Amino acid sequence: MLRFSKREDALRQKVRLLFVAVIAVAALATAAPTRADNYPTRPVRVAIGFGPGAVADLAARAVGARMGQTLGQQIVVENRPGAGSSIAAEYVARAPKDGYTLLMATVANTINAAISTLPFDFSKDLAPIALVANVPNVLVVHPSIGVSNVQELIALAKSKPEQIFYASSGAGTLAHLSGELLNVRAGVKLVHVPYPGSAQGVTDLLAGRVAAMFSPASTVWPHVEAGRLKALATTQTKRAAMAPNLPTMAEAGLPGYDTGIWIGLLAPAGTPREAIDKLARALNEALKSDEVLTPLRAQGVDPLGGSPDEFARHIANDTRNWTTVAQAAGLKK
Repeated sequence: MLRFSKREDALRQKVRLLFVAVIAVAALATAAPTRADNYPTRPVRVAIGFGPGAVADLAARAVGARMGQTLGQQIVVENRPGAGSSIAAEYVARAPKDGYTLLMATVANTINAAISTLPFDFSKDLAPIALVANVPNVLVVHPSIGVSNVQELIALAKSKPEQIFYASSGAGTLAHLSGELLNVRAGVKLVHVPYPGSAQGVTDLLAGRVAAMFSPASTVWPHVEAGRLKALATTQTKRAAMAPNLPTMAEAGLPGYDTGIWIGLLAPAGTPREAIDKLARALNEALKSDEVLTPLRAQGVDPLGGSPDEFARHIANDTRNWTTVAQAAGLKK
């Protein structure tokens, strides 16, 4: 049997400890959070809660292509429709916190958080990266009701309580809650008529079977330009680029009214801030590119951008707003 001196034993122990330390450092390096200096090293996936051709899908593909060029990795768009985008949101909320699985969210997600009990917390389980765009939403009426602005519609609704009907693309949708917010802010009672989709609602609005509707401008604008519908106001805090002469609901006499159709990019909560900031910079750079702006503006979409903190404040305000509206409308959570 070989025998070692105490000095040799001590040396062997030091070598053993050094070896263990090297293995530990290697393991920590493998499990270390994503760093800005090497992220991303593989394709990044962006989940969308709607099918191909939806505005959020178009925005994700336009922005993602440009972001991929900046980041040096492909941005892969995955459509995971269902439950008003909650399926896609939960998928991303449960994903690894490494910046390789993202969510292109919309206002539907904050509405769902306000009116539904979800298996995840949208505000806590997802980390905002930046707002992407805003889709103009507009209040339109059938010309036969004889109103030309929001105040005239309010006066008509007060004179005929529960006799003015407005269409929506379904209960709990933005179109529905936009009407409920009008009821709350104006002290009126327009009656909600839900349809399976916006197309059916627009059809009945054109036929005069309902009086009004809140709709994405791109859906109804051809009818407005043809004189078949009358646009009264846009629902965001700023006027829409595609309708600069149309007042906002706030300008029309309802201060604080804001039901914009926003689109924004998020990651699983816990994703390293370095990765989030790098994604935000790439996104903001993409929104300055003509190859992104041209297809977005062709759909009537207004680009936004901004910081993760600004988007976080937007989500918090939006969720509070929809919670108030849902409670006033008697929608159960």
